[in-house]
Amino acid sequence: MEVSNMGENELKEVLKAHGQDHIFAAYQKLDEAGKQKLAAQVANIDWQIVEMAKQGEHTQERGKLEPLSALEIADIEKNKAQYQQTGLEAIRAGKVGAVLLAGGQGTRLGSDGPKGKYNIGITKEVFIFERLIRNLQEVTEQAGCYVPLYIMTSDKNHTETTAFFEEKNYFGYPKDYVKFFQQEMAPSVDFNGKLYMEAADSLSLSPNGNGGWFYSMVKTGVIADVKARGVEWLNIFAVDNVLQRIADPIFVGATLESGCVSGAKVVKKADPHEKIGVLCLEDGRPSIVEYYEMTDEIINSRQENGELSYNFGVILNYLFRVDKLEEIMNAKMPVHIVEKKIPYRSQDGEMVKPETPNGYKFELLVLDMIHLFENCLSYEVVRDYEFAPIKNKTGVDSVESAQALLKKNGIVL
Repeated sequence: MEVSNMGENELKEVLKAHGQDHIFAAYQKLDEAGKQKLAAQVANIDWQIVEMAKQGEHTQERGKLEPLSALEIADIEKNKAQYQQTGLEAIRAGKVGAVLLAGGQGTRLGSDGPKGKYNIGITKEVFIFERLIRNLQEVTEQAGCYVPLYIMTSDKNHTETTAFFEEKNYFGYPKDYVKFFQQEMAPSVDFNGKLYMEAADSLSLSPNGNGGWFYSMVKTGVIADVKARGVEWLNIFAVDNVLQRIADPIFVGATLESGCVSGAKVVKKADPHEKIGVLCLEDGRPSIVEYYEMTDEIINSRQENGELSYNFGVILNYLFRVDKLEEIMNAKMPVHIVEKKIPYRSQDGEMVKPETPNGYKFELLVLDMIHLFENCLSYEVVRDYEFAPIKNKTGVDSVESAQALLKKNGIVL
């Protein structure tokens, strides 16, 4: 719905129909520029999602779950040379691009800026973004060519992220091979489904999760660069795993040789109850089931050799075929309704920062994309060499644990 086509009366009717009269009351107090801004935000709302919040939290109904075997490390080693050759050929032919999901902030690390700007260095500055670029450069040096890198930001951190890359001269990566695009934003609501505002002329909006990345590539026009370069495969990876290999030729080659239309890097679970999404089959198609969705029976079930049946967890490093992404782009993905602490502007104009969760945010997750593909190669990697997530400042999956793993891999901090 275009803003220009949404007159004041229509805006009033739409908000009234969805029980959001308080937003129209706020709209009436604004000058013309403020009215335009707020009306544009309202015009972009997916009301179907907002209505879901009024029915309380939703849990996804799961189908029939079965284990999915992985291409394990021993098998990868046997065919490593062949996989690597196939992968390097694809990279040199310009068929592989990389997509960095970097829309999040470093809030849990005690930082107000983009998570990728966080300094994990000990004796010198080492930024998360820098570490990821270095990982990619290892591959481009091996291949003798550059891999196009597409970086997804959000409304919250786009300007700061792009300025940081400029300031750091793209960490030595050629600027022509880097394109930024912004992910979609979604509104926040209270537990009754009432929209929150964060300013007099603005709804409370936040990034809509990492699952909408390809839709955002298309909507922002960045897909034109993918097409122009002849990229056929996109490697999607998260900003917070500082050890991962990006556009990994062995992973690319193994996926191509398997005939699968997607691939997912996985690690063997540290223990049955590890808080990690598991790659398996659901109604015969690949699927990722979160740890909290699994019954004790599934968690503890074992194969004849004693290994866990559901033994491989995803690390948010996927490979997708571009033509298949285009086919599934408009498919309905589950919307995750998440309880959050949401700062908001009260009707008195006061900014309120809640101490406990006070509403819902709406997120699409990239892990739900897997189920839209007919097959997926489950590709095992060595945890200590490729999985150093930074979710917290200290403790498990923290800056401290990632620093220890980086040192173990010979990286000077």
